[in-house]
Amino acid sequence: MLSWGSQFSICCYLDDNQYRLHEHRFECVLAVNAVKSLHPANATAFEQLQEFVDENKDWCFGHLSYDLKNEIEDLQSENADSIGFDALFFFVPEIILILCSGELLVGLHHHAHEEIIRDVLGRPPVVSPRSVFPAGVIKSRFSKEEYIETIQQLQQHISRGDCYEINFCQEFYVDYAEIDPLEVYRALNRVSPNPFSCYYRLDDKYLLCASPERYLQKNGNRVISQPIKGTSRRDNSNHDADILYRTSLQQSLKERSENIMIVDLVRNDLSKVCREGTVKVDELMGVYSFPQVYQMISTISGEVEESKRVTDILKASFPMGSMTGAPKRKVMQLIEKHEKTKRGLFSGSVGYITPDRNMDFNVVIRSILYNSSNRYLSFQTGSAITANSCAEDEYEECLLKADAIKKVLNG
Repeated sequence: MLSWGSQFSICCYLDDNQYRLHEHRFECVLAVNAVKSLHPANATAFEQLQEFVDENKDWCFGHLSYDLKNEIEDLQSENADSIGFDALFFFVPEIILILCSGELLVGLHHHAHEEIIRDVLGRPPVVSPRSVFPAGVIKSRFSKEEYIETIQQLQQHISRGDCYEINFCQEFYVDYAEIDPLEVYRALNRVSPNPFSCYYRLDDKYLLCASPERYLQKNGNRVISQPIKGTSRRDNSNHDADILYRTSLQQSLKERSENIMIVDLVRNDLSKVCREGTVKVDELMGVYSFPQVYQMISTISGEVEESKRVTDILKASFPMGSMTGAPKRKVMQLIEKHEKTKRGLFSGSVGYITPDRNMDFNVVIRSILYNSSNRYLSFQTGSAITANSCAEDEYEECLLKADAIKKVLNG
């Protein structure tokens, strides 16, 4: 599917990598070309999205950039952004392919059904003559010393009571990078297959995503959010050591307190749009295995009030608490002050809205962003900073999360 779909200038491919999570509706989904599209040019992006969804009783795919926070909370973003994704973009696909329980479902505008199936199934996989990786050194916006100094400054804010948890991120980047985005995505997916992976292309801009995290799903009147907070490395060469890492994460007071803080924030977000008394924690601090790391994940759900629209739900919960901290408005101000680049699509979301107004969106983490016109490549990693955080440990956690991407980019 992706070999065929990657030829289009607008392409959204979502893959659960056979995790078969009970909340997943499909194994993978591909949407290409745009019958209609929306890229708002002013500060009413959510209202325009709602109008777009109301006018088009169809599948809508697209993304929400982290910097939509400015519309929700009347904030500013002054830092540089060398990738250039729009704050919001959605499109009604010309062709949609869904793989579900071994069956390929095809939805299309103005095309012959049989022709599409023949093309997809008959086309051999696209194989590049060589793997093309960045022609340059991976650099960081922060030295280790600068990072530690910044964490100490953030902890001063926590000590003063300005906030109690903040997700702080640093950018790694390559200037004048020459890559084959499809091959890099495949390499990343081999090293780190995750349940919310995504290959997303808008003209010259690419997202190559190996995310393990769901931001938000709506199915009928039920919504769920599954924030990740708590990370431990794995040792796949030593079973006993690997189990010890898992147990240490499960028992870590620091990681557990971080997770509980974000659970409380998400519960509060969902309560703005859900019927009173329906918001609950379905699972608290479950530890899940991924190829590179163990992650602590909680699941929060609620029943949406009938009067609430798609964008009411998104505005109430975006940006996701796991990528901000709490309280949201204050920590987003601190993020803008202390981080050196715009997050853009990183820590935003990619997903879809169905004709019956269900939806599913990931969290854009563990991801490579690439602009093929200016040849700029970027990826960011972060961690939750609290009063008890050790700056050196947080720095190492950022490097751990970047490890799979660096392996891919270093060939």
